[in-house]
Amino acid sequence: MGKPDREELEDLPPSAKLVFKVLEYTGPLTQKGIVEESMLSARTVRYALERLESINIVDEDVYFADARQNLYQLCDPADQQPHSEQDQEESEIEA
Repeated sequence: MGKPDREELEDLPPSAKLVFKVLEYTGPLTQKGIVEESMLSARTVRYALERLESINIVDEDVYFADARQNLYQLCDPADQQPHSEQDQEESEIEA
């Protein structure tokens, strides 16, 4: 997996950076797993995951072992969509 832009990560709150690192080191986890690994509160982890999902760094999938939970993992850079109109315009100019 490639790494997201440094600027994207620098703009995130510390909790989101920690959640990113936990997923980078451990691989896919449920929210409960992230809470246990990071020692952050469930609410803080939820907020961090929302921030990471909003910039297409984290992907949410169904956790088949328990469908009530979701499995979070880092996105494959090839699957990432531009997250702003400016990024979309830049990618069109480069093409």
